[in-house]
Amino acid sequence: MAEIIYGMGVSHSPHLSTPPEQWDRRAVADKRNPAHPFRGGTYTFDELVELRKGENLAARCNLDVYRELDAKNQARLKQLADRFAEAAPDILVIMGNDQREVFQPSHTPGFLVYYGDTVVNKAVTAEAMQGMSPGIAESIWGTNPETDITYPCEPALANHIISTLIREEFDVSASNELPRGDDNPRSIPHAFGFLYRRILNDRPIITVPIFTNTFFPPNQPTAKRVLEFGKAVGRAIKSWDSDLKVAVSATGGFSHFVIDEELDRRVLDALANRDDAAIIGEPESSFQSGSSEIKNYIATAGVLDGTGLKMELLDYIPCYRSEAGTGNAMVFMTWS
Repeated sequence: MAEIIYGMGVSHSPHLSTPPEQWDRRAVADKRNPAHPFRGGTYTFDELVELRKGENLAARCNLDVYRELDAKNQARLKQLADRFAEAAPDILVIMGNDQREVFQPSHTPGFLVYYGDTVVNKAVTAEAMQGMSPGIAESIWGTNPETDITYPCEPALANHIISTLIREEFDVSASNELPRGDDNPRSIPHAFGFLYRRILNDRPIITVPIFTNTFFPPNQPTAKRVLEFGKAVGRAIKSWDSDLKVAVSATGGFSHFVIDEELDRRVLDALANRDDAAIIGEPESSFQSGSSEIKNYIATAGVLDGTGLKMELLDYIPCYRSEAGTGNAMVFMTWS
């Protein structure tokens, strides 16, 4: 039977592929956003500034700090890439999400397993980059190549996961071709593209992409359901009749676009301690907007349940970009 030998989790923020001199460009988009979810409420940028003024976050938003944080982030990305190469799995199962790059309001599956032979990470046209939010075009090299790249997948494992999930009463969606999104037609979303580019360094490693709708109401699976889903995926992998070695990775998170260090620490502690009750007990209001991507880590922890692999938090690096507390809390972790 197949063996799960390794796990990892990594943020995929634009800041990770943007010079620190340009980090504050994303704050322009933050100021335009009229509805920032934070600790059960929804706030304008100015309301967040007032709410969080006691934290003196402005002191953490300057170029010297950005350069220091960027150096740490880049070192951790290299460390993760090196560790993945050393683990040398045959297949990587990726637990990720979409942000309207392929799935649209006309059809947004709660869970989807991709069972095609390949996926394509497409180059982004100059025209498309011109229409992007401030600070995104500068980082696009970290998620999309200059020319289209095709990566191999493993339909046999994907189909086994799908059939196992159906037997376990998960009404999972299945697709052998990505839908045609608005920005990148039939291209794998940036959550996955970042792993291909920055961790796999575009090596043709076989993958199985699995999508969870973390972002978009009304069919966001709860943290409890995501954890159960991950455990079912793990059982499916371990029951696959193959001698191949499998790794699994979470992509995204942690708290953003408003950083909440208290939330992050609670969830990171729960993941390290395999405390399912703490994960399930976290209110769904904690997992909204970008912070919803924490659920990809919850799913990954579920996949790794019962493997004996131990989580190691390599680093937790909150990267603020405004006095309102907007930014991205970066996480770099492994299970080995």
